Amino acid sequence: MIRLRRGIVTALGAARPGALELEVEVEGGRAAALAYPDLIGPVEVGDPVVLNTTAVALGLGTGGVHFVVAVEGRESRDGSAGRVMKARYTPVQTVVATVEETHGALLEGSAGLAGAPVVVCPLHSMIALVAAGAKRAGDGARVIYVMTDGAALAGGFSRLVPALRDAGLLDGWITCGQAFGGELEAVTVWTAMLAAVEVLGAEVIVVADGPGNLGTDTTWGVSALSGGNTLNAAAQLGGKPIPALRISFADQRTRHRGLSHHSLTILRDVCLVETNVPVPTLVDEVQRETVWGALRDAGSEDRHQLVEVDGRPAIDELAARDVQVTTMGRGVTHDPVFFEAAGSAGVLAGRLAVQNRRWRQ
Repeated sequence: MIRLRRGIVTALGAARPGALELEVEVEGGRAAALAYPDLIGPVEVGDPVVLNTTAVALGLGTGGVHFVVAVEGRESRDGSAGRVMKARYTPVQTVVATVEETHGALLEGSAGLAGAPVVVCPLHSMIALVAAGAKRAGDGARVIYVMTDGAALAGGFSRLVPALRDAGLLDGWITCGQAFGGELEAVTVWTAMLAAVEVLGAEVIVVADGPGNLGTDTTWGVSALSGGNTLNAAAQLGGKPIPALRISFADQRTRHRGLSHHSLTILRDVCLVETNVPVPTLVDEVQRETVWGALRDAGSEDRHQLVEVDGRPAIDELAARDVQVTTMGRGVTHDPVFFEAAGSAGVLAGRLAVQNRRWRQ
């Protein structure tokens, strides 16, 4: 059940496209909350609000804040000119105008992705490294992010995306499926990727869920596995699928230490097409053998093209643009291999983008 409580807005915090941070008084104390003005309308200090307090009450990490369901006594404005509902059949379903409506003829006439590299990431934080690597190695290639709906549905929940847009590392972003709030909306990941190329001029496409992927202690109960389907779709549309590997030697969980079981399951059991798999150049021989051994044991050398790529240029590009990124609370100094692995996917994508550009010229 949804745990609903009434509260009062006591302070307005940071605002970003699609989201407004708040302080609220609720249940006799002060707490952090988040409002999506595109869903519920404007919010002001002193407003009485209805809050979804479920995750905080359970001590879950799903946001760590209360979410504003409605401002009591105030009607929100009418929706967009579109007719597609997202977050469908929930009390907060919202209407959007999708690319299928606004650019239907263009998408129907598309010849596909024309060899554009499509990097698929199992974690939201990885898009920063991929974008930075693609910019550095791709001579400023246009990078478009497609946010899928396996985690956060509201695009405004991401602090990372507006930071990357402000830093010039992302040139646009699209929300697809049940996710909403991007600069463009799409019904499926297929049309989102086509729109990235046809509407936004993508030379590199990065696909990942929003923040908050769900993982369990089971092989198949992992939201990131849908990335395997996206790799299949990218190949079907004429793109070059690139899986970004999740690798860590700082994560203490056995299933994520070394090459994560998420990446292994995607490559071995979900992805049905041949991909170019960027493997970071690792100086530590034990770490290198651990990663390559896991890939060999999973049969990846027989099914995919494994390419060793130095991911450090992506880290350098983030530093040059003063963009700070963490994963599971760890920065690059605490988990360098994670950052190098994600960066290597971006570097490879950037190189492929340059090749595509030369071929077209």
